[in-house]
Amino acid sequence: MESHIVNVTDATFEQEVLDSERPVVVNFWATWCGPCKRMAPILEEFAAENRGEFVVVRVNIDENPFTVREYGVMGVPTTVLVREGAELGRIVGAVPKKVLHESLTAELDRK
Repeated sequence: MESHIVNVTDATFEQEVLDSERPVVVNFWATWCGPCKRMAPILEEFAAENRGEFVVVRVNIDENPFTVREYGVMGVPTTVLVREGAELGRIVGAVPKKVLHESLTAELDRK
């Protein structure tokens, strides 16, 4: 199955996220994180269903300490909405797809 999620690193974060013309959903995760594993298929579905509206990316916290520090990520999974280089909102923890979609679209509508 083709993934609709882009894996980004400290080196590619600016190009893939900050310079994006579309809003970007950034999921901070770790291989050892159970809730992250539960969230993965939810994010994949969200990415597939919202391809024209959002870009969805993942950042492995163990491999990308600079970006983790820059965003003050204290726990995983943490999902951050970024538009035009600015953080619009964040969700900490695993959430159902409906909550993810409602939270992200509400943040976009508010700004």
